Amino acid sequence: MYKVDLNSDLGEGALCDGDIIPLITGANVACGFHAGDSILMDKTIELCKANSVALGAHPGYPDKENFGRTKMDVTPDEVYDFTLYQIGALGAMAKAKGVKLEHVKPHGAMYNMAAKDIELSLAIANAVRDYDKDLILLALSGSEMINAAKQVGIKYASEVFADRAYEADGTLRARTLEGSMITDENEAIERVVRMIKEEKVKAYTGEDVSLEAHSVCVHGDSAKALDFVKALRKAFAENGIETVKLSEAIK
Repeated sequence: MYKVDLNSDLGEGALCDGDIIPLITGANVACGFHAGDSILMDKTIELCKANSVALGAHPGYPDKENFGRTKMDVTPDEVYDFTLYQIGALGAMAKAKGVKLEHVKPHGAMYNMAAKDIELSLAIANAVRDYDKDLILLALSGSEMINAAKQVGIKYASEVFADRAYEADGTLRARTLEGSMITDENEAIERVVRMIKEEKVKAYTGEDVSLEAHSVCVHGDSAKALDFVKALRKAFAENGIETVKLSEAIK
């Protein structure tokens, strides 16, 4: 039996969060920088608590205008501060409701820039460690963020994406480029099942890329997010793949 976490980026203003949360095992909650606010954070924490879904912080760049998906000229010190500030905000609200944070997953441009930049990755990993050394850093499989987590000595989980194309080096194909999104649901599901069972994915340019799949992401802001989560769960059941919380998936 294969085991994998099924996560979604939530608290970003999508109307289907309440429907998606009961179907996933982990939620990455926006902390107000790229999207969301204190009210959305509060509501999403309550939904996660009610459905026993693992709660994670989803810190991004302070760039709501571009949903945190535009590269910024930032220093590692700034990324450390951005990350720690946002983990602390969600962590305080969660603590007040008797919920413990379980993981941290950077968002958008922060995620993609850190995937290739060890200094930015170390800034993120150090912020996670300094807040709570027991948190799991959820990061792109094979990325510098995974290397940083190992260097800093915190737990990590390797993430794969159902709806994103990969480059030959294992990074995600930029959204500004043709073919960056996998829009065919059946193709996306086939790719995910292969990533979990064979630990491989076909790059945009045709090469097989090796990866590790502790967690599968479905973007909560996608128009078909709810339908896609349902289809993924059906495919998992048919292929002997059990959805579990991140802490169990990395064992």
